[in-house]
Amino acid sequence: MSRGFVKEEDQEEAPIIPPRAALPEGVTNYVTPNGMKELLAEKEELEKARADLEIENETEKRRVQAVIDGKMQLLAERIASARALDPKDQNQEEVRFGAKITYEVLGPGKKAENFIQIVGVDEADVKKNKIAFVAPLARAFTGKKEGETAEFQIGKELRKFKIKKIEY
Repeated sequence: MSRGFVKEEDQEEAPIIPPRAALPEGVTNYVTPNGMKELLAEKEELEKARADLEIENETEKRRVQAVIDGKMQLLAERIASARALDPKDQNQEEVRFGAKITYEVLGPGKKAENFIQIVGVDEADVKKNKIAFVAPLARAFTGKKEGETAEFQIGKELRKFKIKKIEY
């Protein structure tokens, strides 16, 4: 049927589903055991939200269901591709996936200690000092040992970080 014969208020706009954190093409979706638990908990929350949906307006209900379904589909793809790596199985002597790193920023006036953990892309949260293993800073640290210096180029500035402690 021609769209000319459809009432304007009957035309529903497709909802916008926010994308998940980017995972570069061809890169394995590594997650920590905790990251896998978080993904499965998110799936349960979405399923519960869809089951508990109490919206009287049918149009609004369909829109909200479509958003939840879209999020569930993206999440299902991420869970299916996830490969859990236990940080305890990593080489404990150097920075690898799951490592908790205490480091010092080298340079004038930058002697404060900092802390980060290298995790999967879905677990990454700067507020919790968790960075994705595909992040440039994580790559700079990977393979380094305690006492070694990692270098990270930010624009024209080369920053150096001394690794103080590695934990798993």
